[in-house]
Amino acid sequence: MKAVIFDLDGTLLDSLEDLADACNAALTGARYPSHPLDDYRKFVGNGIETLLRRALPPGEADRLGREAFTALVDAMRGIYGKAWNVKSAPYPGIPETLKALADRGIRLGVLSNKPHPWTEEIIRYYFPHIPFAEVRGAMPGVPPKPDPAAALAIAARLDLSPDECGFVGDSNVDIHTAVAAGMIPVGATWGFRDREELLTAGAQYLVHTAPDLLQLPDQRSRFILGMQ
Repeated sequence: MKAVIFDLDGTLLDSLEDLADACNAALTGARYPSHPLDDYRKFVGNGIETLLRRALPPGEADRLGREAFTALVDAMRGIYGKAWNVKSAPYPGIPETLKALADRGIRLGVLSNKPHPWTEEIIRYYFPHIPFAEVRGAMPGVPPKPDPAAALAIAARLDLSPDECGFVGDSNVDIHTAVAAGMIPVGATWGFRDREELLTAGAQYLVHTAPDLLQLPDQRSRFILGMQ
């Protein structure tokens, strides 16, 4: 393993409360009911439009029509764009682990379904001293995760084959991305989803704390780190 690509929300950054607060504010502003925090563990992961579709009453996004739904998406973007760093924070041990991986010569990347400008800004804000080789968010014309196109583009930029790259994420979206890209799929159990989802999606490894990641580049056994 010569590189490790990370998901952002739920993997590097515990951002659930800021995302939930912004979505609830957009919903209540449009006179829809809000949701408790735990509901957002299942809502997030596929970008803001999908998040809002899941948070609205069933079928409501389609009943609204494209123009009204887009206005609601824009409302949430505006709220979150001003409050993405109120409660969010890196998970314990993440900055230290990223630095240790980089010190060992492991190249680091980020791939998020957040809009690309936000992804870059958030990485600069929370991880200013980490030498990420490539940071990518959602871009026009590039399909979002779990499509493997962006992950493969990162590997190409690093001049590595996909099987030389680990892909670490907390949801089935990330594991499906890794599998589709031919990368090493690693499930982070500290994030928004649970162990069973990660294994069902095809995770070859599970990591339960950030320092567990330091074992991955040299491991040869599939059943490690409490996976059994």
